[in-house]
Amino acid sequence: MLNIERRRSNVQLRIGSMENEPDTSEVKDRTGVIDVIAHDARANQVILVMNEPNEWDSSDDQLLALQERFNAYVSFVLDGEMAEAHPELAGKPARIELRCAHMPDTRALELLGLIHDQLAFQEIKLEVVVRNQEPTTKSE
Repeated sequence: MLNIERRRSNVQLRIGSMENEPDTSEVKDRTGVIDVIAHDARANQVILVMNEPNEWDSSDDQLLALQERFNAYVSFVLDGEMAEAHPELAGKPARIELRCAHMPDTRALELLGLIHDQLAFQEIKLEVVVRNQEPTTKSE
């Protein structure tokens, strides 16, 4: 079952981020980018963080981009790129943490549920974290 929480991340050690290709577009394509690679020492897991700062709009383009990003993250783990780039993390269980600035909408939740189930077959965990947003007040 897909777990969605409102919390701050507990990633303890940030190892780095990886961009496979330099950005040359005006609107940044995040498909080949691993936002953060970290090691959670308590759980002894590799954490691959995927940031989603945008609001969910139920568009096919947004969902396709999300699916492509997940494919890149899974490929990074399963095809040996992670072990090559970070040999100290080789063999550790992996978790992909999708950090959202906004609660995913219905279509995104459906897709994330399907992705969660597929990742379970690969023994990769998926967590969706909706960042705590501080309440804002307007000054008059």
